[in-house]
Amino acid sequence: MDEDTARVRGDWDRMAAGYDRGERLQRLVIGDTRARLCGRARGRTLEVAVGSGHDLPHYPSGVGLTGLDLSPAMLALARRRAAALGRAVTLVEGDAQDLPFADGDFDTVLCALALCTIPDQRRALAEMYRVLRPGGLLLLADHIEYTRVPWRWRESARARPRRLPRALAREVGFAVDRHDRTALGFVERVVAHRPGTPGERPQTG
Repeated sequence: MDEDTARVRGDWDRMAAGYDRGERLQRLVIGDTRARLCGRARGRTLEVAVGSGHDLPHYPSGVGLTGLDLSPAMLALARRRAAALGRAVTLVEGDAQDLPFADGDFDTVLCALALCTIPDQRRALAEMYRVLRPGGLLLLADHIEYTRVPWRWRESARARPRRLPRALAREVGFAVDRHDRTALGFVERVVAHRPGTPGERPQTG
């Protein structure tokens, strides 16, 4: 794990204890974004950066759900939430930039309000592309205030400046089907897919 990723994990471990206290305010800001996004999931589904499990109540009952997070403390919260909901979910500690899954393992990959915290966004999206089967669905919602002035000026000084999720998704090979914004334009929502025929295995090497 590189230094930036280790720092992010430490930050989330420290924030875990009080993280859910902001859930009500977050719902006021983003509205039904979580429910709309999760409601599109189908088949074998991976949530990248599952956090404390805010999305767990919103998935369709027929989805086979795996949640991955970098932070053991956040995963502990997600595990308790899943138990309270009676929701079957496989929770895995891991790095979004190096997903511990085989090529084409999932029908849907979702990442909600977390891509902006991953040190290398492009690498994470390339990994999401890899673990999706051809025809599989990518569902994103993310904070994008850093793409606006004056925040954009500060962002440009970073070693890896963050960019619009839909632009990065296209770069790594996804076809973007739709996108819009909410929360006064500070959150972007993206629905995309990995091109190819459903059931086709991805090419490797």
